[in-house]
Parts: sequence; structure tokens; C-alpha cells
Amino acid sequence: MSALNVLGTALQACSFDPLTGFFRDGCCNTDAHDHGTHVVCAKVTADFLAYSLLRGNDLSTPRPEYRFVGLRPGDRWCLCVNRWLEALQAGVAPPVHLEATHAKALERVSLDQLRAHAL
Repeated sequence: MSALNVLGTALQACSFDPLTGFFRDGCCNTDAHDHGTHVVCAKVTADFLAYSLLRGNDLSTPRPEYRFVGLRPGDRWCLCVNRWLEALQAGVAPPVHLEATHAKALERVSLDQLRAHAL
């Protein structure tokens, strides 16, 4: 069975450029090894990137050793659900692509919260 998104349909790809996902397969798939639960497909904003840097997670600087090119505003990326929730509470949650956000996100955030920030 294929992975489902938060709407209960087949999980769509989030981004191939930059290549995202815990498995770097373009999708917000997850498994028990994904301790960060990278399941929210978000279109990152400058405010979110600045917030993430302040929280100790620099998403703008390339890290080739992790196959990470660095993000710019407008890029889509599979975010950790807990970081997205923190950003929501701080008022800087980036918009979400619902069809590409894994159903596992619903264990931490509500569909209403995600819909309020849908692309």
C-alpha cells in the first residue's frame, strides 16, 4: 500500500528541485528511522528560514555531505512536523502543500491547522 497524505489520498511528491524528503526521494515519506518526522511539505518563506536559523537549524546554508543544497524562499521542503508546529505557534508557519504532506503529520497537528496554511 502506498503512503497517504493528510487528505486520505495517495501522497504526492513535494519537490525534486531541491530534492527533498528523509529518503531524498522527492516525497515526505517516513519510517521509524526518521526521528525528525519530516512529513510536512511546505513552501518555505524568508520568515520561516530566519526563524529556523534562530532555533538552531540553518536551512539556508548548503551541506553537500548530506546532499543538501540550502533552501531559498519559495522552495518546497519536507519539514519536521514539530518544527512546523513551533513555527505555527510563533506566527511564521510556512504554507503547506496538503496533497504532499504525509498523513503521519496528523499525529501532531490538526487538519484544520494545516488547511489554514494550505497553498
